[in-house]
Amino acid sequence: MTDEPSGQLTSEAADYYEKHFVPALFKERTGALLECAKVSARDTVLDVGCGTGVNAREARRRMCQTGTITGIDLNEGMIRTARRVAPELDWQVGPAEFLPFDDASFDQVISQFALMFFDDKKRGLAEMWRVTKPGGCLTVAVWDKLEHTPGYAAMVELDARLFGDHVANELLVPYSLGDKDTLRALFTDAGITGVSLTTVDGLARFASIKAWVDLDVEGWTLGEMIGQEGHARLLQAARDELQQFMQADGSVAFSSPSHLITATKP
Repeated sequence: MTDEPSGQLTSEAADYYEKHFVPALFKERTGALLECAKVSARDTVLDVGCGTGVNAREARRRMCQTGTITGIDLNEGMIRTARRVAPELDWQVGPAEFLPFDDASFDQVISQFALMFFDDKKRGLAEMWRVTKPGGCLTVAVWDKLEHTPGYAAMVELDARLFGDHVANELLVPYSLGDKDTLRALFTDAGITGVSLTTVDGLARFASIKAWVDLDVEGWTLGEMIGQEGHARLLQAARDELQQFMQADGSVAFSSPSHLITATKP
């Protein structure tokens, strides 16, 4: 970990992430990503910043066990979990900025909610474009602006008040590419042409306020930053101040839109 907000998970958090964060925030987005990419049987697919592999696994299911799917992520803990859950797929550890593949290797290159964490976003996009075959498609998902996700906007304010901006800033990283003009410009700077951008509605869902707080602390970087005492303080404050996001059954739900950016390589 560095002093700068990175959004990187520790290895110990990967299983927790797969069990809880994936169904709460990511699993329901997979269908839209793969439909936008038009993944089909016998495609060669690369999932960059694959995390624990939810998109790669769903792509394999939709492809009826045909084609070839590779997932790559810089975080070794994520890849260990991906290999445990789906050992039949090809999982590799490595940075998006230096993909270990030949030019024009894949029909489909996908990346869901990872671009915001790349050390060099322009280079990472250029690398994904490089390994995409002519006629193939690059499809990237990022979160919309923080103000369009009211639950996390409120959580960031709460974290800032309790622990300071250095903690709250960790939750800002996922929303750092929410501005559409900035996002389009990034793709253009990376040499990617014919970009199409679509904003997709979605919901963040948690079983309870406690489940929401526990996920942010145990499945993210906050656990290392605030410790057990801070975790307890955050939980109590969230129960007092974030009740507007509770449903009648005690669960939590709030709007959480994302952007899908696609480009077909000439």
